[in-house]
Order: sequence, then structure tokens, then C-alpha cells
Amino acid sequence: MTCRIANKDVWVEGRFPRIAKLVAEYVEWVEDPHRFVAQLQEEPVNADIFSFIQKGISERFPRYRFYHEWDQLAVLQITTYEAWWKNQIKTQERNRIRKAQKSNVELRLLSFDHELMKQIKELYDESPLRQGQPLVYYNQSLEQLWKEHGRFLERSQFIGAFHDEELIGFAKLVHGGEISNIVKLIAKLGHRDKAPSNALLAKAVEVCADRGVRYLGYSTWGRRGLGDFKRNHAFVPFAMPRYFVPLNLKGKLALSLRMHKRVSEILPPKLLDAAAAWRAKLNSWRFAKR
Repeated sequence: MTCRIANKDVWVEGRFPRIAKLVAEYVEWVEDPHRFVAQLQEEPVNADIFSFIQKGISERFPRYRFYHEWDQLAVLQITTYEAWWKNQIKTQERNRIRKAQKSNVELRLLSFDHELMKQIKELYDESPLRQGQPLVYYNQSLEQLWKEHGRFLERSQFIGAFHDEELIGFAKLVHGGEISNIVKLIAKLGHRDKAPSNALLAKAVEVCADRGVRYLGYSTWGRRGLGDFKRNHAFVPFAMPRYFVPLNLKGKLALSLRMHKRVSEILPPKLLDAAAAWRAKLNSWRFAKR
């Protein structure tokens, strides 16, 4: 369920408790949490708790008296592109970026238009699975993709990776003061040997360095899959306060019983790894049957 509150898209997940969050919470912020919570309570939003991340990355001390926990964001600190290239990333990633160059992968800054969306749709429709999980954009209509990818255009940049004029990968950067965020980065599986994902990330760092951006964010920190990719490119876990504000009595009860946590946040890491491996095999079997 998605609704619009104070010109921001809010979505609600879960059954009990039902938790409301900003749809684009890593690139969009709540300026006045107290006022926003009051608006949520006035609107017909079927949620028990509102959860949000504190704005600003240089100040990580909790500003508000709401109950909070710590989100681990994946963040790269940038001084210059040269410093990142020489001193921060792993040797194997430098070699992959060089491989992309030798494979004639061309990187371009792109305009957001219908031709780009057609190419992006072709990229998404290559496979229904990524990292062992269903790809949410697989077989979506151009209209749906246009709406999703057209958010924050006034402060966004699109980077394309091309091989023989074919779009084999793209990234979307959203800039926001001292931090820019990679909100999309995906490449065609059939061109994985050319390391387009590595080349796209390197170009994102270069773009940010040229703009004088101090930090580059890439969603949350993780142990599996993209976690290694981020780690090898010099991203580190960056703790930021995440607040949980009850909107009603059910929300207060859920917070007091710690029922706002997802199962994945409670289970031991080894059990999570085993479950993820089993899920990946199950998804591969399911989609192979289609």
C-alpha cells in the first residue's frame, strides 16, 4: 500500500505491526518528524508505526527523543577519484575496471527519455532472477518503469555502459548535498565477462568526485551478494539512527514487545545464510519450470 503525505510517497508493510516508511527514504528525508507524524495520524493511513532515518550524514548523533535503533548504510568516503583508485579499492576490482576498458565498454551520461527506458526494460527483461531473488522490474510495463525511474529527476544522473551501441548496464545517481546515492545499478548477465557493473561504479565515483561530493551511498550494508561488491569497492558500514514512532496503541504495544523487528533481524547469521542459499535454489527451480 502506497499513499502521499506532505508531498512524499509513503508505503506500508507488514501485518502486525504495520510499519510506514518513505518510499525513497535513502534519498528523501523528513524535515520535521513531529509535524509529519501528526499528518500521518490525521490521514487514513493504515499503519501502526512510522519509521524514518535521520537526515544528514555528517552528524550521526540522535537528534530526536523517539525510540531509535541503528541502520547500517553502505557509504564510500570520497576525496578524489585518484585517491579512490590508488588507495581504496581492491586490486581485483581495478583489474575488472581495466578489463571493461579493454573490452570496449563505453560509459556515457544519459538523458532520461523514452529511448533510454526501452533499453532499460530490455535489460530488466533478460532474466526474472537477480542474486537468487525475483527481479521486481522483470516484465514491468514501460509506464510502470517510467514512473519508478523518473523520481527526483531534477537531481539525478543516469550513467550507461554500452558495448557496440547496446546498453549492457546502467546506474542512477541521486544527488543530495553532501551525499549522493546509487539507487539503481544493474548490468546484463550476458555481458558479465566485460565487468560493466564495476565500470559503472567507477564512473559514479568519478562523477561525484568532480561535483565535490564527500560521500557516496549505496543502500544498506549486507553480508551476502552485493555486500562483497560494495566492500571491495571501499564502501564501509555507516551507522545512522533509525527512529520508530508509534501512531496508535497497537504501535506502542508492538514497540514495547519489540515486534517491529523482521525475522531476518533476529535469526543468527549462519541460519540466514543457509536460508538465503535454499531460497536461491528454490527460486531457480521455480522459474526454470515456467
